[in-house]
Amino acid sequence: MSSVRARLILCALALAGLSGCGAGNDFSDLQAYMDEVRARPKGSIEPLPKFLPYEAFTYGAAALRSPFQPPIKIELAKQQKGSKDIRPDETRIKQFLEGFNIEAFEMVGTLSNTGGTFALVRGAGGVHRVKVGDYLGRNHGRIVGIDEAKVEVIEIVPDGEGGWLERPRSLALKERS
Repeated sequence: MSSVRARLILCALALAGLSGCGAGNDFSDLQAYMDEVRARPKGSIEPLPKFLPYEAFTYGAAALRSPFQPPIKIELAKQQKGSKDIRPDETRIKQFLEGFNIEAFEMVGTLSNTGGTFALVRGAGGVHRVKVGDYLGRNHGRIVGIDEAKVEVIEIVPDGEGGWLERPRSLALKERS
């Protein structure tokens, strides 16, 4: 019988709680909002913003020095003067590896067979086999020597005064880390 009594008390409390929900018919805040909405002028939708057409951008500093590398200090008194006799061959067909900076490459090994000695360089999205006479890097770099420890490259760079300089570079063998 106590469970019946507990149920009756629970129902009475629930009815008392629900009777408070409908006691006040004060919808004045809702009515004020509806009046405000109805008072707005018809057709006052804001126009869409004007969008500017997309303008393509071509990056023009790809051939310049990377801003993440320290600049090379050149003393003007010791600066080498270029020669009018040295100049890159602009008529030859460019090789694939000339489209990348030489700093992007690292030597990872060598191969030797009856055809000669080849160097393996990593960069430009893979490992490439190069030989003496191939070109590497954007500064007309021609491979002039390959041994087990390094690849020697001669680059032809402008001297800033209308001439060209030959600048030696080398790619050292990267040891496995």
